[in-house]
Amino acid sequence: MTAIKHALQRDIFTPNDERLLSIVNVCKAGKKKRNCFLCATVTTERPVQVNVVKVKKSDKGDFYKRQTAWALRDLAVVDAKDAVKENPEFDLHFDKVYKWVASSTVEKNTFISCIWKLNQRYLRKKIDFINVSSQLLEELPKVTEESVPSGENQSVAGGDEEAVDEYQELNAREEQDIEIMMEGCECAISNAEAFAEKLSRELQVLDGANIQSIMASEKQVNILMKLLDEALKEVDQIEIKLSSYEEMLQSVKEQMDQISESNHLIHLSNTNNVKLLSEIEYLVNHMDLAKGHIKALQEGDLTSSRGIEACTNAADALLQCMNVALHPGHDMLHAVKQQQQRFSDLREQFARRLTNHLNSVFVHCKQKVNSVFLHIHAIELLDLLRYAKLMEWLKNTDYGKYEGLTKNYMDYLSRLYEREIKDFFEVAKIKMTGTTKEGKKFATLPRKESAVKQETESLHGSSGKLTGSTSSLNKLSVQSSGNRRSQSSSLLDMGNMSASDLDVADRTKFDKIFEQVLSELEPLCLAEQDFISKFFKLQQHQSVSGTTTNETEEMDGGNLSRSYMSGVPQTVSSEKDMIRQMMTKIFRCIEPELNNLIALGDKIDSFNSLYMLVKMSHHVWTAQNVDPASFLSTTLGNVLVTVKRNFDKCISNQMKQMDEVKISKKSKVGILPFVAEFEEFAALAESIFKNAERRGDLDKAYIKLIRAVFISVEKVANESQKTPRDVVMMENFHHIFATLSRLKISCLEAEKKEAKLKYTEHLQSYVVYSLGQPLEKLNHFFEGVEARVAQGIREEEVSYQLAFNKQELRKVIKEYPGKEVKKGLDNLYKKVDKHLCEEENLLQVVWHSMQDEFIRQYKHFEGLIARCYPGSGITMEFTIQDILDYCSSIAQSH
Repeated sequence: MTAIKHALQRDIFTPNDERLLSIVNVCKAGKKKRNCFLCATVTTERPVQVNVVKVKKSDKGDFYKRQTAWALRDLAVVDAKDAVKENPEFDLHFDKVYKWVASSTVEKNTFISCIWKLNQRYLRKKIDFINVSSQLLEELPKVTEESVPSGENQSVAGGDEEAVDEYQELNAREEQDIEIMMEGCECAISNAEAFAEKLSRELQVLDGANIQSIMASEKQVNILMKLLDEALKEVDQIEIKLSSYEEMLQSVKEQMDQISESNHLIHLSNTNNVKLLSEIEYLVNHMDLAKGHIKALQEGDLTSSRGIEACTNAADALLQCMNVALHPGHDMLHAVKQQQQRFSDLREQFARRLTNHLNSVFVHCKQKVNSVFLHIHAIELLDLLRYAKLMEWLKNTDYGKYEGLTKNYMDYLSRLYEREIKDFFEVAKIKMTGTTKEGKKFATLPRKESAVKQETESLHGSSGKLTGSTSSLNKLSVQSSGNRRSQSSSLLDMGNMSASDLDVADRTKFDKIFEQVLSELEPLCLAEQDFISKFFKLQQHQSVSGTTTNETEEMDGGNLSRSYMSGVPQTVSSEKDMIRQMMTKIFRCIEPELNNLIALGDKIDSFNSLYMLVKMSHHVWTAQNVDPASFLSTTLGNVLVTVKRNFDKCISNQMKQMDEVKISKKSKVGILPFVAEFEEFAALAESIFKNAERRGDLDKAYIKLIRAVFISVEKVANESQKTPRDVVMMENFHHIFATLSRLKISCLEAEKKEAKLKYTEHLQSYVVYSLGQPLEKLNHFFEGVEARVAQGIREEEVSYQLAFNKQELRKVIKEYPGKEVKKGLDNLYKKVDKHLCEEENLLQVVWHSMQDEFIRQYKHFEGLIARCYPGSGITMEFTIQDILDYCSSIAQSH
């Protein structure tokens, strides 16, 4: 390694005025071992520049060359990888990270130490040394004579130690002193040896003066030592006195500690007494129930308003005492346990008494009231809402008894509602069917007809009371329902209609009855639901996310769903479900009865499904605006699904009838039945669905029906034998176009244009086909003329052809005098009249089109005569005016 250092110093660094201080043999990490040297150098000129130089052998291997150099000031981090274990790898962070592997750990450590020392001596910016042993950084790298090459530059040899270890720059003050000293001596610059001798003599004089001063101060030093000895003796005496004082104060300290401990115990006792008194006062104030409340709970009158109020206050006080927040340890006190047991007994006793009383009220209400609508009125007369707060107390304290009361209420009321609602729907069915056999079939009541009539009258009269009596329960719902009821006649009013009126307005009658049924049921359900929510303290009008109308489950045998059998108060979501389930149990017959009524209406007339779809959609929309998850909204929504299916079935049946239509082979077709039925359906639907919510369903049905009508018309036209195909297409599509133009159905604008196009197309086709060639021989003659022209003969030379000369033309024209033409047109008119039907009244339109076509042929013949027989003076024996007169007289004569 020494030989390499000398070679590098001689060949590379000496020419560049640099000194080599440290060297390490390295190779790049992770690559093939192509060795090179990293050298730490300093420049010989001021200011000193410190560099790290990478040197490698040339490719031929006979000399070294300088490859890369980095300034030490650009070095940011030196990473030795491991400060404990020996590891030859290290990283140098310049503008990028250079990873090296040294040939030995000793060389790596020597090189890093040199870098550290150079950084400390020459650089203001300090380099970060990581994973480097602190001991290694404290040691200076040893610079021996081997580290400096000898021979060529004596300034380099032996100068490393001075450069690395002894060199120290002068500060400003030292430089100033030297300058002053040199100014005082004239030979300081011209004769350095004389200046050095002068300085040496002055230094010897100062050393002698210093020694004499030390010897002269010996006496003062002895005096100082004596003073120090005396001070030490005084300190010892003070320490003895302090020890005696400490022994005297020790007994006082013990006494003060005893007094302090006694005071602490007294203070602790007082604090405990205050806390104990506070706890006792807390228990007495919060767990003491007044005697008046106890008496009210045990003997309070539950029939009078004053007694109910006293019981309510007592129940609230009892609940507060039972729910008091006890501090830790209170529940272990015997007195607290006794008081809690006493409260539990009072709660159980009062809950039992309240439950028995309310059950008796329900039974009494059922026995005294024989009408479902009077039932709601009777509930208000009995003022059951006075018990609402007690029901809330029972719900919070004894959910089992609260649930039992709920089941009993549903059981009593469901039987009463079921009987009355069935009678109500039976009457509605009778009014729909009148005296027909179908009406007798559906009007099967267990009681006599007079009883049913009496029940109907009481039903209508009581429904009026319902509107008035439940206004305090649900003003908004009942008022909105009442407004709808005021717009429709009642069942009783419809019962007074004459038979002729019913025959004239069967569909209107059904619409009114159906609307009245919904208007009577809606306020009843809303009032009952509002009463249930208030009486049983259930959250009715709170919106609960995730609740849909399909979550309702049917209850069998008066049992609530499992979520209500847990014996604990329910959440808002489950309470909302409970209202819906209670309503489902109480009104379990409404949905089946509505479905039966819908089936009857559909059986009477399939077009009734249009009325039912509009009415039911409106009521569902109204109910959802009040409460989307209510029983009424759910029930009406389920029934609406049935109504929509009937509507779709009605449309499908009409399309099926179109496919199955059969036409007579002996009579003319005319306007097809399904075309007239579509007109009737569209007119009725437009009157029913005006401003309706379900307009989109009707538009979809229109599209299906009109496409089926188009297909069926073409099918019948293709199969027709008596009536020409063009006539069937023309008349029916004209009728369809007229219907769509009159009704102005926006979704069928494209179909209206298509119908008009088909009508015009087949009208023209029929005219051309029926008119044919009324001047047949003349037409054949001119066809020959046109054929010659097409073969290349000039038009003015056609008259020279033997078969088409002027004489032949005159012969053909003489065969068609005016009388013959009029006779042919008259026969054509009779033929057209046989083909066309009277109800569509297209005869004159067709006749006028034929007249125009005939005139067009006449003008064509005249044009050929003028071009092919110029100057011949040949003309037809009748004129265009004659044709107009013939057609007019024929039309008037018929």
